[in-house]
Order: sequence, then C-alpha cells, then structure tokens
Amino acid sequence: MSTKIDVDKLDFAFQPIVNTYTGKIFAVEALIRNVEELEFESIFHFFDTLAEKKILYKVDMLLRKKAIKKYRKININNLKLFYNIDNRFFTMPDFKFGETAELLEKYELSKDSICFEITEHSSFDKDQEIKHIISTYKSKNYNIAIDDFGTGISGLHLLYISDTNFIKIDKFFIENIHKDAKKRLFCASIVEMAHTMGIKVIAEGIETKEEYYVCKEIKADYIQGYLVSRPTLDIKEIKKFYTKENIFEKDRRVSRGNFIDKSFIDKIDPLNVNASLHELFVYFKEHTLNTFVPIIDDEKKILGAIYEVDIKEISYSQYGLSLAKNDSFKAKLKSYIKPVLEIDISWGIDKALEIFNMQNDAKGIFVTKDSQYYGFINLNNLLSLSYKRNIEIAQNQNPLTKLPGNNQIESFISNSFKNNKHAQIVYFDFNDFKPFNDTYGFRQGDRAILMFSEILQKNISSENFIAHVGGDDFFVGFTNSQYEDVYYLIKNIQEEFQSSASSLYNEKDIANAYMTSKDRFGVSRNFKLLSVSAAIIEISENSSLQQFNLCLGNIKSASKKSSIPLGTSIF
Repeated sequence: MSTKIDVDKLDFAFQPIVNTYTGKIFAVEALIRNVEELEFESIFHFFDTLAEKKILYKVDMLLRKKAIKKYRKININNLKLFYNIDNRFFTMPDFKFGETAELLEKYELSKDSICFEITEHSSFDKDQEIKHIISTYKSKNYNIAIDDFGTGISGLHLLYISDTNFIKIDKFFIENIHKDAKKRLFCASIVEMAHTMGIKVIAEGIETKEEYYVCKEIKADYIQGYLVSRPTLDIKEIKKFYTKENIFEKDRRVSRGNFIDKSFIDKIDPLNVNASLHELFVYFKEHTLNTFVPIIDDEKKILGAIYEVDIKEISYSQYGLSLAKNDSFKAKLKSYIKPVLEIDISWGIDKALEIFNMQNDAKGIFVTKDSQYYGFINLNNLLSLSYKRNIEIAQNQNPLTKLPGNNQIESFISNSFKNNKHAQIVYFDFNDFKPFNDTYGFRQGDRAILMFSEILQKNISSENFIAHVGGDDFFVGFTNSQYEDVYYLIKNIQEEFQSSASSLYNEKDIANAYMTSKDRFGVSRNFKLLSVSAAIIEISENSSLQQFNLCLGNIKSASKKSSIPLGTSIF
C-alpha cells in the first residue's frame, strides 16, 4: 500500500456534547468518515497503518486542517471542537509543536476552542515524555481530554501523570447503567474523583433517558450519545440546544443530598477575559473591598481569578495606568489569571467541603450553576456551612451508629414515590434480641448493633441509602439495582451477621448454639443465637405509597418466620 493517503476522500461528522442539566451544546466531537473508500477495514486499521508507516503525524495534520475548516463554519458562539489524537502521534519522527497554532490563527480561532482527546490505542511507554507533551499543550492553552476512560490499561495511570481538563467515560460503562449497580458505582466514583481533581466529566454513549437520568444523578457534567444526537455530516443539523423527548425539562426529580444555602454565596462581580489591563485597574479602584476578581469567558464560564496583589507593582507605578491604556503594551489579563477551586451548586455542601479540604490553602471556593459562574464562598462562610452541616447530621443521625435516622428514611421513601423511582426497600430486624440484651447487658447489645451496622456499610455501596430506624431495626434503600442482586446481597449479610454475632456469647452458649433466658412472660426457655430477618419491598413507577404502607406490616411480620430474605413487589 502506498504511503500517500488521499484525505480528500475523507470527511468529518460532528457529534454534539451537551450540558447534562440544560441540553445546551458545549462542544462537538470530530469523527472521521469514509475510511473504507481508502480500502481500510476500520478506523483502527487506518491509524495502525499510519503509525506503522511513520506517516501518522503528517496525515493527522492534514485531517486536523480539514476538521478545523469544517468546524469553523458552524455558526454557534464559544463552541469547542473535540479532536481525537492517537497517542502514537507524539512518537512520529517528524512530530513538532506549532502547526496547530498556525492553523487556528489562520481560521481566527482561539486555542481554548479546541480540546485534544488522547486515545489509548497503544500503551504509553515513557511517562515523562507523555507528561511533558500534555503539559506543553496545556501551557499553550489547549484543552486535554482522556477518551474512553476506564477501558485502557493505563487510564488511571494517564490520569495520574497528566493534568487533564476532561475525562470521557467509555460507553461500555454507560450502557444499561440504570440496571447495573456495579457500573453505577464505578462511574459515580470516577465522577467524584475527577471533580475533586478539578476535572469535568463527559458520559459517552447515552442512548436512553434512563441512562441519562443516572448520569445526571451521579453528576456527570456533559453527555454525548444517540439520545441527544447521532453524528452528522451536515453542520446545519447542529443545534444550540437539544431537547429530545423534552428530557431536560421533564426530569424534575428531587435529588437526595445536602444543598448549599445561597445566602452563603457572595455574588462578586466578574470581569471578562477580553477586558484590558486598564479595565482591571479600574475594577479594583471601584471594588475597594475585593482582593481578587473572577475572570469569565463570553459564556460566563469561570477561567480563574486575578489577585490585586499580583498587579500592584504595575498599577501603583508612575506610568502604570498609562502603560495599561497603551495597546503597544502587550500585557494581557490571561498572564495574571490563577486557577481556582470550583464546584457546581448542585454538588452540595459535602462535596464543596471535600474539595476545599483537598487544597485548604485556598481563600474560598468558586460556585457555578449549569457551567456558568455563580458566585464565591469565602473561608468564613465555608466554616459556617461546615458547622451547619455537622449540626444537621448530628440532629438526624442515630447517636450509636451515626447512621441517618427516621427523618431521612421518610424522605427517601417519599422521594422514591414522588419521583417514580424503581427501588428496593429493605427492613432488618434482629431476632431474639431482647433476651440477649437482658442476659448479656446493654453494652453487649450495643456491640451487636454496631457489628451489624459495620457489616451493612462494608457490603453495601455508598450510592445506596443505609439508615438506622432505632434499637435493632435497620433500613436500606437501593436504587438502580436488580431485585435478584439485592436478594443475594441481603442473604449474604444475614449469614455474615449470624456467624459474627456468635462471638458475642460465652463458650457454653456457643457450644449449645442457643442461650437460656426468660421470655416476656417471665418463663425460662431456650433462644437461638442472634440472627436478623429481612423484608424486601420492590417498588416501581406504578407503585403507590398507600400500597406500600398496606404491605409493610404484613411482610415485616412474615419475615420474622423466615431464615432467608422475604420479598415482594408492588406494581
């Protein structure tokens, strides 16, 4: 096969990437089309061949020009272009920096308008080399995304050594995420880790509204997939907003979580990144109490902050204001912008405090709403929020196990029915706890309760809701799980507790496998060693709270007679 590739036969389709909460378009991903016309079996075969023939860099630059030229014709302001780069691109003998900058200048585009997706088609061999390449791209104001995150052998490795802007969770983990608890747990953990590191998350391959709802619940920032739009060769089909099936307006479900009281957020006036240095000086003269100014782009996205102390040397010099007014003085705002801690208001108090504690040398944390700058929470207000949150937790948790109590249980049940969720609700109740408590004492009884609490928290992922009703009664709420998975998990918990609880008895009772104590009528009799009963009630979109309440008493009573979980479904 010739080393010459006719890129004129190739074309690019664009697939929208949209805001998870509003459906507003954020970016388009450029996807190569028509490689079969060049006699390649697939896009992977195409890039493998380019890499083998050492022409990957040369051909990719031609393709990059083609993609940028077509993207430039899309009439939507502040739209980003996501462009895939095979990591072997960096190892080509003719690789060099600078050609992309020339292309963007030619088409009057900023470097911030493009995001390079690093795709792991082969493993990275040289950590320092790839780290240097990525940091160089970032230092030149390009955005970097890790594509297909979670599937490659070096995904976490690459995330660790790089300073990426975005990660794209591979569609394998998104497909049927509403039916797969393990996928949900994996993705929720990735989103949480990324946000803590200041990285935005894009969920790829969303095809159903149920998948969308889960991605929204785990707080993915952006979504991409057939539910929004298929890739299109015709740029006229690309929209500013996507409201397919009206899902963005229809989803009114109330998320369980802790909300940030807006009274703690200071609405500090921002400055646009295109402002002049003179306007920056004027800002601080007019805002005498401000020690910094938030810097935003045309889409009101927070880019960072400029601190007054960093420009004092110029602003207070004899010729400072004159220089700032002079266009020939090439001082730009961007050179003074420093990165900031940022959260979305929907993430809640706990996440705000967690992110702040990761970098507690900051003076506060910036808040966005639907990806736009919203305000700033200063250090004092963060401390107040932390104190308020601790009081809320203390008031609503069980004093022994520190688990949520009845108020949160009622809220979980109410929201499940209000938001038409599919869920499994499980009630646990110890068997023969009173005679054990009477004989061995309340301290040993507390040990049994704490033991079961620890078993629950060890076996049930944090994405589900674990609570303590009181005494020896516990509650667990599962969402986005299958009944069969819940059943076997609960059965294993019962078996583990029964085995562990035997250690709380004396040798005689362990050997007998029962203990002797008085019942509630004062009659001495034998009681089995501690175990726990479990009643599972599955609800669906068609279930009613009235049905649930009617069923609850019966199944809890019946479960006391069963050594395995007893379940029912309300449809």
